[in-house]
Amino acid sequence: MIILYPLFFVFLSKREWFPIAFKLKKFWARWILIVPGIFVEVKRETPAESLPQPAVFCANHASYLDIVISYLLIPKYYVFMGKQELGKIPLFKIFFKRMNILVDRGSNSSSHRAFVRAGQEIDKGHSTFLYPEAGISSNGKLRGFKNGAFKLAIEKQVPIIPITYLNNWKILQNGGFFKSYGGPGISKIIVHTPIVTTGMTENDLLSLKTKVHNIISRELENYDFSQARNDKKGKK
Repeated sequence: MIILYPLFFVFLSKREWFPIAFKLKKFWARWILIVPGIFVEVKRETPAESLPQPAVFCANHASYLDIVISYLLIPKYYVFMGKQELGKIPLFKIFFKRMNILVDRGSNSSSHRAFVRAGQEIDKGHSTFLYPEAGISSNGKLRGFKNGAFKLAIEKQVPIIPITYLNNWKILQNGGFFKSYGGPGISKIIVHTPIVTTGMTENDLLSLKTKVHNIISRELENYDFSQARNDKKGKK
């Protein structure tokens, strides 16, 4: 990150250069995973080149690893919506001060500004990436979803694409340096089929949110069941 920082500083200085910075981030993400021995295994229900643009990407969130790996999942330019605290992390904050969207989830006005900015990005043809749990789950268990991602997709009539991170929380746990586990492993992800929102209205918001939550929850439960069964076989 330190080595690439001068390049990020330059390419994030003008909006027209953001796509170049995005490609540089994809390069950075790949190498930052190789060094600690983290590999990515992706199941795609839709080929990467066929993912619609713009769209709203919606994923569960249980590890900071989720953010890094996302740059290897989505080929086309998109912007993140993240919590305000990300703008305070040394070096890393440059991404959120210039390219991505910060939101103070405790402030209605901040949430509204972030929602408007995300809509503007979609109007420009750029996808947005949100974590609807509005925080990181410390044990990998899926929590309830906020409305923002689904309201945005319906208002802009763009597809919403669920993403399930199956085991990132085991590879890099949330909790701080020297307080939680982190190590090499295979990150397993599912990029689900896009859900079309054309014709949906605000009355469909709850059903859309429930559908996406069920898709991700089902995959997490299936993975946990499979792991428990394998562990039981191993003990035998």
